[in-house]
Amino acid sequence: MTAMTLVTLAQQQPALGTGGVRQWILDNLLPLLLLTVAVLLLWLGGGKGDNAGVMRRLGGVIVALAIVGLAVTTDAGANIGSWIAGLFTGG
Repeated sequence: MTAMTLVTLAQQQPALGTGGVRQWILDNLLPLLLLTVAVLLLWLGGGKGDNAGVMRRLGGVIVALAIVGLAVTTDAGANIGSWIAGLFTGG
């Protein structure tokens, strides 16, 4: 192959990005992590009757899920900021 053919082939390919990796994490890794956390919460606290401890840990899990949700949603930070500003400005 000549250099010109390689340049032409390279230009025809779609742009590189992290969209595929992001989607794989959302589709595969995140549910697996949630399942692992749920099983660990039940195993560590539920078996001993420490329901209050399980609920405390669950609060941390909910905060972590909110952070993950903000991280994977496009423009979520800007939309939440606009909503909070609207609470004070009435708009």
